[in-house]
This record gives sequence, structure tokens and C-alpha cells, in this order.
Amino acid sequence: MFTANREDYLRGLYILEEEKGQIKSIDLAHYLNVSKPSVSEMVHELQKEGFVLHRRYSKLQFTQKGRKIAQKLTSKHRLIESFLRNMLKISPKNVHHEAHRLEHAFSDESIFKMRKLLGNPKKDPHGKPIPQ
Repeated sequence: MFTANREDYLRGLYILEEEKGQIKSIDLAHYLNVSKPSVSEMVHELQKEGFVLHRRYSKLQFTQKGRKIAQKLTSKHRLIESFLRNMLKISPKNVHHEAHRLEHAFSDESIFKMRKLLGNPKKDPHGKPIPQ
């Protein structure tokens, strides 16, 4: 079972790869607002579990398994943002933080129903693609 912390790291890796095309540990530390040693420790754990590949002094890469989970987490987050914005009319500046708190609690079944209720949106309120 994933902890919220592990999910945050995987989603952070996905976002950085999406934005920059590559993932560096230092960028992940900045994105998550954590120390470089914290990133190194978690990356080591994620590597042992088969979610990322990392060789000393190189960039981070997802394994197929890691990418699939990171995509699912990102999709969940962006769907929740869409729900908050479109259905609950939450301010666009607040949906990200609210979705971040909720993403760890919603079940796959709830997310499936949310996607259906929203008409299977392709983009979140910020214009970013929602992974299918």
C-alpha cells in the first residue's frame, strides 16, 4: 500500500518529467520542498520497489510500473481538480491544494464515477492533460 508521501514523490516525478522532459533529484527536492537527502532516501526506496531507475549522478527514470502508477495518481489529482472547479465552483487558485488533500482519500471506484460524471474530461482546470 502506498503512503501519501510515496504518492507525492511519484506524482512529483511525473509532473517534472512532463514539464521538463527529464527528472533531476534537485528539481524534485525543490518541487516537493524537501531536502536533497530526503529525495535520495525516497528515490532509493522507490528504486528497490521497482518504480524508478537511478544511477549515481544521472537523471531519474520511471520503470513501466512506476510510470503507470504515477499516471494514475496524476489523473486522479487532475480529475479531482476538475470536479472541484466544475461542479463545486471552487476558485481556480484553490483547486490544486484542495485536490492534493483529497487525492489520497478517493477510491478508484469514486474516481471512475467522477470521471463519468464530468463527461471524461481531457484537460484539468489549468489546461493540463488528464491521463486516461
